[in-house]
Amino acid sequence: MQPQDVLLEIGPGAGAITLPLAETGAPILAVEIDRDLARELATQVPANVTLITADFLRTDVLSFLTALQPNRPPGAPTDVPRRFRVVGNLPYNLSSPILFRLIELSRAHGTLTDATLMVQREVADRLVAKPGKKDYGVLSIFAQIYADIDRRLDVPATAFTPPPKVRSSVIRMTFRRSPVRIVDDALFERIVKGAFSQRRKTLSNALKPLEPTAPAVLALAGIDGTRRPETLSLEEFARLTEFFARLRQTP
Repeated sequence: MQPQDVLLEIGPGAGAITLPLAETGAPILAVEIDRDLARELATQVPANVTLITADFLRTDVLSFLTALQPNRPPGAPTDVPRRFRVVGNLPYNLSSPILFRLIELSRAHGTLTDATLMVQREVADRLVAKPGKKDYGVLSIFAQIYADIDRRLDVPATAFTPPPKVRSSVIRMTFRRSPVRIVDDALFERIVKGAFSQRRKTLSNALKPLEPTAPAVLALAGIDGTRRPETLSLEEFARLTEFFARLRQTP
């Protein structure tokens, strides 16, 4: 933790993470969807915690977050910009939507520095998966395009009471700009999702619903149309997007 840090916690629940973090003095925006849990936690949190009862996926959290100012100690430099950092033990049934939402916020606004999150082990596998692996897919690509991802810790079920039936991992996403040039974000998204919507098919067949001339576009991009979508790198998806964009600009 640094003096310039402002924290966003997703799903604080009973405050297992919130209360220890609050002791650092850092300003915290805690977003809890459960009214009963939020009501109980509100009686325990100190003044540096702003607790709102809301659905993270449907709330403009940046308007609340950017209103918070770091608790800089006397003598600390004031010209160091704020760092907006995310923490949370994500509900496993909503992990993917929340992760996509964080990626969207970082990509659109560039305000988030990093996110340290507990997720289901299988979700962590997808986040760090490389091309050619069975876990590599849409989430892998969008997470790795806009963040460096580090699996910090695997958590056994016995760490919880009662033990859940799923395994957990703690991951850290450090947000950054895309290392590859994407000429059209919306088209890139359509191509990636289109390719993986039928991941057992070859690229040529999977992308035909998006563009009937997909086999020719793949050839122009130097990509073998008989490959499976999970074999393409980030750079290849970006290059494919560029060639599809060129096709659409041709009279």
